Amino acid sequence: MGIVEEGADPRVRMWAPVGQAVALLLGPYAEVVLHDPGTDRILAIWNPMGSRAPGDPSLLGELDELDPSARDVFGPYEKLLADGRRLSSVSAVLRGPDGEPAAVLCVNLDRTPLERAAAVLSAFGAPTVARPEPLFEQDWTESVQHIVGGYVRECGRPVERLTRADRLAVLARLDEAKVFAVRRAAPVVAGALRVSRSTLYGLLAELRAPKDHAP
Repeated sequence: MGIVEEGADPRVRMWAPVGQAVALLLGPYAEVVLHDPGTDRILAIWNPMGSRAPGDPSLLGELDELDPSARDVFGPYEKLLADGRRLSSVSAVLRGPDGEPAAVLCVNLDRTPLERAAAVLSAFGAPTVARPEPLFEQDWTESVQHIVGGYVRECGRPVERLTRADRLAVLARLDEAKVFAVRRAAPVVAGALRVSRSTLYGLLAELRAPKDHAP
């Protein structure tokens, strides 16, 4: 972490708390650099990712080729380190009382941890093979969970917010799968649908009631 020495450049003294705060929040994955746009030199650096130090060339010419994303703000844009790490960088022009650029503050965030985490999550979410039905054909409670859960995913509403029409549709699927032919299936289905058994019996009666057909 950078240390502000007595007698340091006034711009460093002014912006050091900002640089230190960002580096503390995002460290050890972020480097914060304060540049002098007049001399194109580094004024201060917090949590350096390489060998750069105050007084080294800033090489800020790259900002001239970027379109600002907001007033005096550039990025996020990508950088690549020699070791292959990819960075997301943001640069902000800090103006003095006269309105002229007094310094440029750059934050370089190492994306490696995020990319690794994304890879792990992608692996967990990878497509799976079809469910081996022979393993589940005797487990009717698994069928109940599978059918109710499948409907919930299709309609995009949680079980608690299913409408009466939704519940009738689910019961129709369960009935087609012959779930209710199993003794004591009703309490399990009622629990899966988050309704009382009396409500479930009423829905089943409505589902199985003869439909009137117009002549």
